Amino acid sequence: MGFISKAALKRAGFFPPRTAREQFAYYIYQITTIFLLIYLFSTDIKFNTISIFPGFIIFIIGTVLYTKSIIDFAKPQTNGINKKGLYQYSRNPMYLAFFLYFLGCSILISSWIYFTILIIFQISVHYLILSEERWCINKFGKEYKAYMKKVRRYI
Repeated sequence: MGFISKAALKRAGFFPPRTAREQFAYYIYQITTIFLLIYLFSTDIKFNTISIFPGFIIFIIGTVLYTKSIIDFAKPQTNGINKKGLYQYSRNPMYLAFFLYFLGCSILISSWIYFTILIIFQISVHYLILSEERWCINKFGKEYKAYMKKVRRYI
């Protein structure tokens, strides 16, 4: 992201103020993200299963969406709101792409443990999104509320 915009890299690292529940979700998010990434290095793709094709397709879709969402995130409007590209279809395409990427990995490695951690990850993400939305409403006001009415949180 830093190649596209230094400001975007700073924005991506920003987590808005969180309530106690959201702070707990933030810690769970960090722990599960580390697990989801590191676990992949200690396992193998199960090439002999019927799920290899759908797992690979979901993995590729997640990777493509993540790349596109990073590019879109790096180019917000002058006021700071992202409403173009994938952000015109989902208020959180990057989180959605993360989920699809990790879901594809879960299918490729045929791991219920990985899938369970992914669900915990996604629940924690939901609470982070709530804190981000509250922050965006405070910062952007009516314009963000109108955007929320027009574009869904996920898909």
